[in-house]
Amino acid sequence: MFVDEATVFVQGGGGGNGSVAFRREKFVPNGGPAGGDGGHGGDVIFAVESGLNTLTDFRHQRHFRAQNGQSGGTNRRHGADGEDLVIKVPSGTVVMRENGDVLADLIHPGETAVIAQGGRGGKGNIHFVSSTHRTPKVAERGEPGEAFWVRMELNLLADVGLVGYPNAGKSTLISVVSAARPKIADYPFTTLVPNLGVVTQYGDPFVIADVPGLIEGAHQGTGLGDTFLRHLNRTRLLVHLVDLDPGSGRDPVEDYGVIRAELEAFSPELAHKDFIVAGSKLDLPDSAEALRKLQEAMADRRVWGLSAVTGSGLSDLMWEVRRQIDALPPPVPSTAPIVERPLVRGFRVVVESPRRARVVGDIERRASMTLWGSAEAERYFCEYLRRRGVVQALRRSGVADNAEVWVGDGLLYFRDGDLTGEIQEDGQLPLK
Repeated sequence: MFVDEATVFVQGGGGGNGSVAFRREKFVPNGGPAGGDGGHGGDVIFAVESGLNTLTDFRHQRHFRAQNGQSGGTNRRHGADGEDLVIKVPSGTVVMRENGDVLADLIHPGETAVIAQGGRGGKGNIHFVSSTHRTPKVAERGEPGEAFWVRMELNLLADVGLVGYPNAGKSTLISVVSAARPKIADYPFTTLVPNLGVVTQYGDPFVIADVPGLIEGAHQGTGLGDTFLRHLNRTRLLVHLVDLDPGSGRDPVEDYGVIRAELEAFSPELAHKDFIVAGSKLDLPDSAEALRKLQEAMADRRVWGLSAVTGSGLSDLMWEVRRQIDALPPPVPSTAPIVERPLVRGFRVVVESPRRARVVGDIERRASMTLWGSAEAERYFCEYLRRRGVVQALRRSGVADNAEVWVGDGLLYFRDGDLTGEIQEDGQLPLK
């Protein structure tokens, strides 16, 4: 089954917790702290696999989580880092956040992109030693990994795209010039999904794509056109096939104009790609007259005639395709800018009510690594906030005495013009 869109949940591994440990060797009195750091969490990485051409694998498995880092050990032992989770995707996959921001545009085989970063490992208690605090009993928790939903869209990578009305002969053409074996039948919309084929007989190999037939109104959802038109975005050259069969009851000149208008309505960039016009089914009676009328209507452009059944004109057309491909630049990544992860610096105080305030910004990352409920850990975090100027910002914001101050998921209290943890040194809860 051909699947070109998928939505999955990705989560980087959480960092391992830092360790609280002390040296206890014989004949080493007062050995001091020896707690090691936690390992880093693994990243979620998308990598291009050349053998894939669909997102079918993501129809059933939709959650991907990298391995967590291990906690630090005694004797300053560092916890093991979590393994990265590498997810194979086909060439041409665009990875976006739910709001449409592009995280990665993966084109070349072997190309990789880190989609969800793993969390940093927490520091062990050896990092909290100071001249006044020689035996700290505090360590950091591991940082949680990034976690969010992403949408993947597959834009097939092909050098040449075949466009035209249903039953114009696109599937027959690709079956003759390549090893592709699409379904071929004498009724509209036989081709329901794009087909890719590799053409090897005309110079260097190139990839050709057969896109389901277009009809009037395709850019608005009529037929199947709007579903698959975006697969032409990365093609370097379009071959517009026009049905010359007099028995079809269609006007080749009118058909050409309709398809050109649909391409323009869907994407002006797509409509302005280099293209070749070719009349198909030249083996049928009176088709030569239809070709002549199409050539007269397009006096400023050469119109090629061919029959995929008899092979008439096929070689000339494909060598022309080869010549034009050689003169065109290689495919380029998506025009949508890839959004870099913002480096958040600083903080701000948000007063949510007279008795409640929240501190947001880069401080929240440090809060996520604090062992809430530990008096010593909260005391260290309050000291960190003082150094960052949070206490002064709370005063300037007019935060009331004994108000709750939330930093991430951590709760502190603003009492007597200073911050304090929920558990005080005397073991009592602060006044509410």
